[in-house]
Amino acid sequence: MRIDIENLGKSVQIGQETLTILADVSFSVNSGETVAIVGSSGSGKSTLLGLIAGLDIPSVGQVRLDGVALSDLDEDGRAALRGRSMGFVFQSFQLLPGLTALENVMLPLELAGRKDAVEVAGEHLARVGLSARARHRPTQLSGGEQQRVALARAFAVSPRILLADEPTGNLDAHTGAQIIQLMFELNRARGASLIIVTHDVALASRCGRQIHLDGGRVVAAAETP
Repeated sequence: MRIDIENLGKSVQIGQETLTILADVSFSVNSGETVAIVGSSGSGKSTLLGLIAGLDIPSVGQVRLDGVALSDLDEDGRAALRGRSMGFVFQSFQLLPGLTALENVMLPLELAGRKDAVEVAGEHLARVGLSARARHRPTQLSGGEQQRVALARAFAVSPRILLADEPTGNLDAHTGAQIIQLMFELNRARGASLIIVTHDVALASRCGRQIHLDGGRVVAAAETP
């Protein structure tokens, strides 16, 4: 899925002041491309990811997915687009504590009305090496195992776009390296566009291109050497 970000800006009103979070951000991501969004804390990285996901609407500019402007869709339309086209991986894993690993992976499949949710979820847990932990709840899993469950859940719906927000931020270096390897292996197998917000230099260097934000603006955009 091609992503076009056109003159994107996001501002919020705080009392009498207008706070500009993003300004004049433009770039495109081709289908299957891997892109890291990097920059210091407060540079607008996570806000940009939320706009790409349609979780928020820009103050100015457009996000287009295969030519469809997200701002032309209502909230239900954006939610439907996310459900059928996007997978998400977060720093804090975002697993539901009352569900087992298998049930967490099944959830987006069930929401999509898939009759084969159990089988597909089981296959994806096997892909991340967690078949033996399928009946365990998140509190019974290590941080690395929880992130692997989150990856299985993200890829189970065969997304055309995977959005990851600091996916190694809560992991030690060794476990983080394992998650990076697994994420790129799954991405290659699925051919999804991959956009990652990260402070992790090793993770950013694995992406084909890096977009550097500073003060809400793109200050550099280049292919990774």
